[in-house]
Amino acid sequence: MINITDGLMISSPSDPLRAVVRIDFPASERLGHGKIRLLELIKETGSISAAGRSMDMSYRRAWLLVDAMNRMFGQPVVLSQRGGKQGGGAVVSAFGEELLSRFRAMESTVAHALKGDLDWLEVNRRHSK
Repeated sequence: MINITDGLMISSPSDPLRAVVRIDFPASERLGHGKIRLLELIKETGSISAAGRSMDMSYRRAWLLVDAMNRMFGQPVVLSQRGGKQGGGAVVSAFGEELLSRFRAMESTVAHALKGDLDWLEVNRRHSK
């Protein structure tokens, strides 16, 4: 994958293969790379709006994703404040920090567990020219 400065990723045919972790919850909720990346950007910027912009999404879309994450769990993932004199803001909760850590650990575990298989697939895949 090639990281673009705005937080988006673009794949090219020469990129190595990788496994992707996505957790499917009952009631069609999902937790995957996009929501986790949004959470990381909220942690970095202190803003749902800024995090969304860096992923090329509207504030509404970013807010809906945060709201979905907050509804998935018994504890909030992101805490937000409404605007005022100093403006609003958002902070990743302690639970959200643990979620980030555990999700990234799951990704690492999956990558390690599948390394041999991904290496085999890589050797045997057809590369586009």
